[in-house]
Amino acid sequence: MKLFSSFSNRTNVPEIQRVRHELVRRNLEVCAVERLTPHMIRVTLGGAELAGFTSPSPDDHIKIFVPGLNGATVRRDYTPRHYDPQSGTLVLDFVNHHGGPAAAWARAAQPGDRLDIGGPRGSQIISGQIDHWLLIGDETALPAICRRVEELPADTSVTTLITVPGPEDEQLFRTDARHTAHWVHRPMEEADQAQHILSVLDKLVLPDRTFVWIGAEARVAKAVRLYLQEERSVSSHWIKASGYWVKGQADASVKDVRLE
Repeated sequence: MKLFSSFSNRTNVPEIQRVRHELVRRNLEVCAVERLTPHMIRVTLGGAELAGFTSPSPDDHIKIFVPGLNGATVRRDYTPRHYDPQSGTLVLDFVNHHGGPAAAWARAAQPGDRLDIGGPRGSQIISGQIDHWLLIGDETALPAICRRVEELPADTSVTTLITVPGPEDEQLFRTDARHTAHWVHRPMEEADQAQHILSVLDKLVLPDRTFVWIGAEARVAKAVRLYLQEERSVSSHWIKASGYWVKGQADASVKDVRLE
């Protein structure tokens, strides 16, 4: 992998190191399918072509290639939830919603099926003296949030604020970090509305040197960033916000949500 830029050269603020990887397309076999929660399907993939796979950042993305509604192949971005080089398996979590070709594929997937993936093309690795993490997102960001919490070192302080449709969609975190979870329940059709997150965020204490990671619908991510910078005086150097999806636009995302 090749390091090619950083988020900031300022002292005493976190840096985001951007790392490029060789782009490889792989054909993998479905090993297992699990209905993790009512709105999340877990698919475990394996195969010899996983050799050399790498994903050093919890919010990495790969491309998956699945049949679209008209039969043509479409591409979608997914987070590698867990990769185990020893067992040669890769876990992907799919939000179970209607109308999406990737969700439709996951609902129908069975052991022995095949799936093509590509990437990740690159990673963004956050480093620096971070005393506390605040991870904010909806169900689409759950794989990245869960993975980061699980991979944080022992005694690291982390808070999660996640919106899901209901209590049955909450997930357990297995981590050595000091983790506090806040779950907010709202209908899936309101996933593009920021007030569910902001109402809880307004009550949270943000310790010094808190790094805030946001993954949600693009307008929600922007509203949360605006609130943090203007209402809570959080420096832009301590926020990474991504629009994991854009309402009304298929296969759309905003990698870096910033204020104009």
